[in-house]
Amino acid sequence: MTATEEHLFDDVARYDPITIWLHWITVALVLVLWVLGQTADWFPRADRAAMWSVHVVVGAILLVVLPTRVLWRMRFGRSLPPVRGGLQHFIAKLTHGSLYLLLALVLLLGTLDASYRGATLFGTWSVPQFGTHNPATLRAIQAWHGIAANTTVVVAALHAAAALVHQYGFRDRLLTRMKP
Repeated sequence: MTATEEHLFDDVARYDPITIWLHWITVALVLVLWVLGQTADWFPRADRAAMWSVHVVVGAILLVVLPTRVLWRMRFGRSLPPVRGGLQHFIAKLTHGSLYLLLALVLLLGTLDASYRGATLFGTWSVPQFGTHNPATLRAIQAWHGIAANTTVVVAALHAAAALVHQYGFRDRLLTRMKP
């Protein structure tokens, strides 16, 4: 076992509890949003409206969680030493940066979508509408929102797969850093 691997067994090598919880809350919100986005149209019209309302509300929660997570990381978060250097460390940093940018893009496009069409939440509250309704623009926003969401899920799945390779292939206990 190398010195780096031994260091992973120390509590020092773990992220702080707030960083860990913000990570897992983000994961849960993204999964809920993606599943709702993929399946809402399978349901009857009345149920579909409620599901899209939940999608918008959960998206609004993520719109608060994501900047909170970034600000926490910048201000208080712990920067842990890389488990592996070189190319793996570069790819890990690139993946994390890509996930943050993709999440921000998905949230921006989702906000534009809800605002542009004046979405109604649970039949009682309307999201403030931006601009005049143009079906072609709305379709483009919705298409790019879906593409960005699917890309986010693919990159997140690769991120999770890499963590599992570290845990079970390299046996470097990487997952202990983010264990709640």
